[in-house]
Amino acid sequence: MRAPKFKEFISEVKGIKKYRIIVVSAEPENQKLFHTAQRITDESEKSGHSVYVVKVEGAFIDYENGVYKIYNQGDKKGFEINRSDTIAIVRGSVRLKKSYLDLISRLEKTGVCMVNSRDTIEVSSDKYRSYVKLMDFGLTQPKTALIPNKDNWRKAFESLETTYPIIMKTLEGSKGVGVLFIESERQIESLIQLLYSQNEDIDLLIQEYIKTDGDIRVIVLGGKIIASMKRSIVEGDFRSNVSQGAEVKEYELSELEIEQCLLTSKAIDGSWTAVDFIPSKNPKKDPPYILEVNHSPGTEGIEKATKKNIVKLVIEHFSNKQNRYSTPTQCGYLETVSIKPWGDMVAKFDTGNSVYSVIHGEDTIISGNKVSFTLMGKRKTFPLEKTYNVKVGSIRRHNEERPVIKLDVEFAGSLYREELFGIDDRTEMGTEVLLTRRIMSDMNVLVNPARKYVVTTKYSLE
Repeated sequence: MRAPKFKEFISEVKGIKKYRIIVVSAEPENQKLFHTAQRITDESEKSGHSVYVVKVEGAFIDYENGVYKIYNQGDKKGFEINRSDTIAIVRGSVRLKKSYLDLISRLEKTGVCMVNSRDTIEVSSDKYRSYVKLMDFGLTQPKTALIPNKDNWRKAFESLETTYPIIMKTLEGSKGVGVLFIESERQIESLIQLLYSQNEDIDLLIQEYIKTDGDIRVIVLGGKIIASMKRSIVEGDFRSNVSQGAEVKEYELSELEIEQCLLTSKAIDGSWTAVDFIPSKNPKKDPPYILEVNHSPGTEGIEKATKKNIVKLVIEHFSNKQNRYSTPTQCGYLETVSIKPWGDMVAKFDTGNSVYSVIHGEDTIISGNKVSFTLMGKRKTFPLEKTYNVKVGSIRRHNEERPVIKLDVEFAGSLYREELFGIDDRTEMGTEVLLTRRIMSDMNVLVNPARKYVVTTKYSLE
């Protein structure tokens, strides 16, 4: 596996279309913690993109006359958002309140590109949940155990099959806050009693301690690595966070480390993430110990270490429309859709089909630039858009020419105008409508092949 060259990550500047950027962040108590959000704002303005900093406390989204707008508290003008040209870059402070995350869910429903999604934020913010996710991908991590309550911590310690010292962490925390170095049984017992006396609902985990002189931070953007640095252990401490004063320098990754970091980012479905790891003794042959994956990378330390403009690379990456993805909604392989002028009918969602969607039609007749057919006892005539050749398999094995028309489709409260449909007699197929990847992309749905009617019901048909 070849390590990609830095120039491969830089988007072509010529011809880049301007787009709209929302930076979503809580109001910082310490302005220094707002560094990356400010950098995003500055670089966006330099590049000529429209940018709006959302201070999530009191912010809201409005929909009027077919247009979504997001407003800060007290702002009457707002900022227009559109799924075709808007991204929302979510900073780490948004995870602090459920109400903040609920605004992220609302943004997702507008169809804008989320960097990153609520699910990615919540997985990476929960250290044990991310540990389990990374296990699913076969990644090497320090042995980890949850402390279920203040009376049963010993069983958790025994499951690590290690000796002191160990690391104890709160499930949520960042910048090294909430990470404790435990050197003895007496110390852990005292700390657990203290922490539970302050908060009976506190969530704690413990990990084996891996001695190292520092760890590695890697920035992953759109499935590619754009920068990596080594952070030294802070003198008199065991942590290596830049926010705690760690020294930094650029680090060259082995091919195995590249692969493991890319898998780590994929494990949480991240589009812009930071992966932290401890190198193995033989980085070319043995995988690193993955410590965590961060959904909201800081840029101050790694820009200093690598002399690369990370924020500019991020902005250029999302200038390419092909790199902007909406957060999909799960649906079943069968759902109810409404197609004008007939109304509700059952549709099969077929991810294996990338050609035109198909609607059932009987006695189809093409006459000049018109096509007519019968469906649900009604004969209708439409302008003929084109015809296309399709190889029919399954029960029928032959080639046939199908007419294509435009139809308006309503699904899950949204209207999709002038979608292209082929016409075919689907009597033997079980459903009146087949929806393919073309329209599913517009609908932004993720099909669960084991379920049906996840989003809709058959009530309107029955």
